Amino acid sequence: MDFDALYSANFKLLDDTVSDWTSMLTKLEDLKKDAEDGLHKQANKADWAGYNAAVSREFIGKTAGEFGDAVTQATSIRNIMRDTRDELKTQQRLLKEAIERGRGKNLTVTVNGGGFTVRENPEQKAPGGQTDVDALRDELQGILNKATEIDSTASTSLKALVDLKDQGFSDARYGSRDEAANAVKEAERLAALARKKPQDLTAADFDTLKSGLEKYSGDEIFAARFASTLGAQGTLDFWGGISDPRQAYRVGHERVEQYDDLQRHLSLTLATATQADTPDMSRWKSEMVTLGDQPVNKSSGSMGFQVMSNLMRWGNYDDRFLTDYGAKLIETEKKLSGNGREMPLAWQRMAMDPYLNHTGTDSGSDPMTGFMKALANSPGAATDFFNADFVTKDEDHEFERDTDGDGKNGKVGLTNFQYLFEERDWPQEVDRKGEDSIEGRNNLAMALEAATTGHPAGEMPTADTPPHSEDQSKLMSDIVRSVHEDPGRLTKYDHMSDSLGQIASEYLPDINRAMADDPSGNSDLLYPLVGSQAEFEHQEITRFLVTVGQHPDGNAAVEVGQKAYMSNLMDYHLNPDLPADQRYPQSPQETITEISRRSAEVSGTLAIGMQEAVVGKGSQEAKAFADSVAQQKNAWSGAIGTGIGVGVSFIATPVVGAVASGVSSTVSSMVLEHVFQQAETDVLTEAGTSAGRLWEESRERHATDSQTAALEAVKVHRLPYADQVAAWALEGRNDGFNDASTNVRRTADDLETEIPAAG
Repeated sequence: MDFDALYSANFKLLDDTVSDWTSMLTKLEDLKKDAEDGLHKQANKADWAGYNAAVSREFIGKTAGEFGDAVTQATSIRNIMRDTRDELKTQQRLLKEAIERGRGKNLTVTVNGGGFTVRENPEQKAPGGQTDVDALRDELQGILNKATEIDSTASTSLKALVDLKDQGFSDARYGSRDEAANAVKEAERLAALARKKPQDLTAADFDTLKSGLEKYSGDEIFAARFASTLGAQGTLDFWGGISDPRQAYRVGHERVEQYDDLQRHLSLTLATATQADTPDMSRWKSEMVTLGDQPVNKSSGSMGFQVMSNLMRWGNYDDRFLTDYGAKLIETEKKLSGNGREMPLAWQRMAMDPYLNHTGTDSGSDPMTGFMKALANSPGAATDFFNADFVTKDEDHEFERDTDGDGKNGKVGLTNFQYLFEERDWPQEVDRKGEDSIEGRNNLAMALEAATTGHPAGEMPTADTPPHSEDQSKLMSDIVRSVHEDPGRLTKYDHMSDSLGQIASEYLPDINRAMADDPSGNSDLLYPLVGSQAEFEHQEITRFLVTVGQHPDGNAAVEVGQKAYMSNLMDYHLNPDLPADQRYPQSPQETITEISRRSAEVSGTLAIGMQEAVVGKGSQEAKAFADSVAQQKNAWSGAIGTGIGVGVSFIATPVVGAVASGVSSTVSSMVLEHVFQQAETDVLTEAGTSAGRLWEESRERHATDSQTAALEAVKVHRLPYADQVAAWALEGRNDGFNDASTNVRRTADDLETEIPAAG
């Protein structure tokens, strides 16, 4: 910064700028409040249908969120501008004070172009002579250097902040100029450490990297600057190098036990970085995809995909990047496997290959394992990926199916879902205990959970989760059909059942419609649904539920979800304020009986799956099923009584919108409290192991639950038939369990357990 520019600076323009941004913040805060209270909340309560239910409602939610991001970004800009102004004013004051002190020592400062000169007065010398001259010169230069740093870091920080998003606003939050400036400095410092040769990396370097990435992994400016400074190739060189004991022998010997922490924080940092729209990050993403099928370097046999996929196990990666990455990964696997004929040898770890994953679950040699975990955190990318083609019918491959039921197989195309779930021979892996690894297929199941539900795996839906799209519902239909065709696709890998059970719990309107077998279409009113409906046959969903029901976690997810769904339906249909055109055109008795019947069929079908697991070939303990139900209480802690937990497809009307907002009755809360209480009791007592007892206990519990739901709904809405609803619900329970027995006999005749007789 020029001497005269600082000395003569008029800060009115900066004062006005800070004042304008502060005023703008007040206006934006008002807009944010209006958008959230007047737009977003109203949208969640509105009576959406058709295209608007799936698209417009989500768009409004995102638009409302943009106002919040606008406030955040504007606040960060104001804070950086305010700090810059205040600090430059301080430097100007220090400059003038130093000059005045110099005058007291007979020193004169003159402007010399953009610089300055310090001299003694000709008439009167300084007390310290040249020492005083040099001291004042150095002090002034230090002030100018500090002002220059303030100015340049402010410019860099503001540009980095604004460049994060091409469209919309960033949610990066900075309380001061120093925070943003330090993020840039730390990113460049840590990237320089990561660029060191693996053999030169010290334990101190490792500690600095780990602690720095842990601190800044969620900082958008830091993450984007770190990744772009390191570069795509540098990222691969770093992780591939540090994971290779032949290269990083020094740091590996001292810090290998902490590699998993570094892997997690590096993954989170890179995920944050991919959300930035800067030109440098766009180049990084493009180069990473291009490098995927290339050896990392001459000294490594690992491909780019193998290294990078292990840095994708945590965090929310940019959807577009994951889409491009996944397409190139599939293209590479097709090339290496002969279009799926055999598993690529490159994906199977050999004795001398480095461990690229340090979590202990698998070696990291199969890039699909880490990529599936990334998709589990990115629902939009997951949906697109699984519905995309793996091979078309006309390509050179050997996949055949009997598509018309004539007993003859013919060549077919496969989606990525069909290839990964039905055909792929996942590489043999072991975990750190030496046991067979389940990580690959487990991550696949989690990715399918995200792809079908629209939210990250392991989470519950919220009021902001959009109703199921056509692509999500199609994938759900494909999953049900695939398990129906070959239950072994799930029972051989039953660790996938918890995710598939959660998926089913969020498609209960679709499942109940399929089980209703109602050609009149009235079941569409009985089971209101927004968004796109998943299509499957009654026998397909029966076989699917029996299969998922053989695993405690899968069974519990559907069972608890169905109890909540049944409760919400009772509350919904007995509400006298429900519009006439949305009413089920039958009497209250038939309504309650039918709701109870379909719910009982779901529970009965799951009970048969539990029997097969306990007394058949599954070798599960009955207590494990009760324990899994009890554990569901944690997941439902924020959803009981809200109508949300069973999936947003149920939020169909203003009445149910009120349910979703938590202002309706507590019918589901009463029922689920009983469900969890009973489960916790069963965990503490000796549960029965005979097929007959398991079936009867399920019947008894469902009778109590359906009667409680009906009674509570009648009580809430003050209806006159409180003394009759228990009998109606019991009648539905009896019919539903009979339906389950009959339909499982038709659909699953290969079960080892004795299917209870109807009647």
